[in-house]
Amino acid sequence: MTDDLWASLAEQFADDAYASVKGYVRTYVMHRQLLEHLPAPPASVLDVGGGAGHQSLPLAQAGYDVTLLDPSPAMLERARERLGRLPGEAQGRVTLVEADGESAGEAVQGERFAAVLCHGVLGYLERPEPLVDQLCRCAAPGGVVSIMTGNARAMAVRPALERRWDDALASFDATTEIGVLGVPARADTVEEVGDLVRSHGVEPVRWYGVWLFVDWLEFSGARLDPGDAEQVAATAEVELEAGRRDPYRQLSRVFHLVGRKRAA
Repeated sequence: MTDDLWASLAEQFADDAYASVKGYVRTYVMHRQLLEHLPAPPASVLDVGGGAGHQSLPLAQAGYDVTLLDPSPAMLERARERLGRLPGEAQGRVTLVEADGESAGEAVQGERFAAVLCHGVLGYLERPEPLVDQLCRCAAPGGVVSIMTGNARAMAVRPALERRWDDALASFDATTEIGVLGVPARADTVEEVGDLVRSHGVEPVRWYGVWLFVDWLEFSGARLDPGDAEQVAATAEVELEAGRRDPYRQLSRVFHLVGRKRAA
């Protein structure tokens, strides 16, 4: 294993980011979008680059058999802590695996899953192809492949909302930026990721936006109160609907593409 590059970011990412309104919205919206495509529990789910398990542990609570794979010991420790707070029955449905996504197939010993998730990972890789190959290989015939990554067509939104006009102008044709965690990030288009999974035997079924209004509010300086449960729930419902519709989903800073592996 390489040095744990995410160790210094584990607390910020696993705790602070997901404790925000935007973090809740991401988890809620992605969960609802996934449930439109996942088979019924106890189907098997592999979460590649699953971090602290914010997306996959709720699936375990819903009855799915979850394997969470991540290369970062610090992130997996966060996942282990969060797993310990779940009911014992749900804990028994979760397996934690320390491995790089590019070696996922070997790490899970060739197991094939009813669903393979990879959310917020592609943007931190120079080349997405090796990881996407593994995601598609790990999906069983007829299985779901779920990828969430940065939207290259909306790269100018964040710097514009932060009134960084020179950066915004340069971002219209850009595919890279320094992300909100302060590390370099890369973005893709829906078409690029769709073509990539299709070349590995997975047919794109649907794509969604994930963040729109909550993202704009944050970058424009507004402060949303995560303790206001009524407002948070209302925000999440609006974001869920926006992610299904044009033109709103096209303006989301990240997109969620769901595909299904063709039968052998």
